[in-house]
Amino acid sequence: MSANFRNVALIGKYQSPDVAESVLTIARFLRQRGLTVWIEQGTASSIGGAGDYPVATYELIGVEADLAVVIGGDGTMLHTARRLAEHAVPLAGVNLGRLGFLTDISRRDALLRLGEIIDGRYREESRFMLDAEVLRGGQRVFHTVALNDVVVNKGDLGRMIEFDLSIDGEFVYTQRSDGMIVSTPTGSTAYALSANGPILHPSVGGIALVPLCPHALTARPITLPDTCRIDIELLLPHDARVHFDGQARFDMRAGDCVRLTRSPQSLRLLHPEGYSYFAMLRQKLHWSATPRHN
Repeated sequence: MSANFRNVALIGKYQSPDVAESVLTIARFLRQRGLTVWIEQGTASSIGGAGDYPVATYELIGVEADLAVVIGGDGTMLHTARRLAEHAVPLAGVNLGRLGFLTDISRRDALLRLGEIIDGRYREESRFMLDAEVLRGGQRVFHTVALNDVVVNKGDLGRMIEFDLSIDGEFVYTQRSDGMIVSTPTGSTAYALSANGPILHPSVGGIALVPLCPHALTARPITLPDTCRIDIELLLPHDARVHFDGQARFDMRAGDCVRLTRSPQSLRLLHPEGYSYFAMLRQKLHWSATPRHN
């Protein structure tokens, strides 16, 4: 048995028919390795029960688990990271989703790769998060963290919104657009990429600002140092909506300010040996693929 990992929690995507089989297969494998295996409470409920495996809340997992294995897609990893970030529990991801930028272990190789991680053969990576708050009249009315991105958009409106952008208290510009994506390096391959934002290597200490359909043709994405404070203040007469990792949202009123800084919390992500960020990009983004011929 590994000296590093004794208690392992399994967290699966809810409402997915493939998850139950994978969760129980991995649970049996880890138990055979002499580890204590817990199944997260919501996961157990969604797969029809945990069998004879103990069920654990996120709170218990945060305090007691040495490792959490996330079984699903990047959305499941984002949800788990947000719930466990304050506890610094390392996460490993088995991909049952579509792309799998964060859940990089394939379902086919799951037992082999997890066995290597349990044996101590892995690469650990730290991904920083954003601390996000909404201020109304100078008072905080909402607070959360984001691993991927914070998106201010027009919500249900059929027209653009207008807002002021300030960096470290200095006014930068007033923008009319559909909104703004504020992305970490982790989120740079998500929504920000589809809006022509830059891809940031995970080791880069940068935050990307990516305008959504700006009215001014000169508005371009910009990368800022992760030490700065970003304020986005919504101007009259507009209302808007702000989204955090696509997992939480808050309805903004005119005059509200979204304030973003680097969070003291971070994601501890475990990769199998041989993991390569650039190989992952080649595979997921189909770089070097042979063009199709009609």
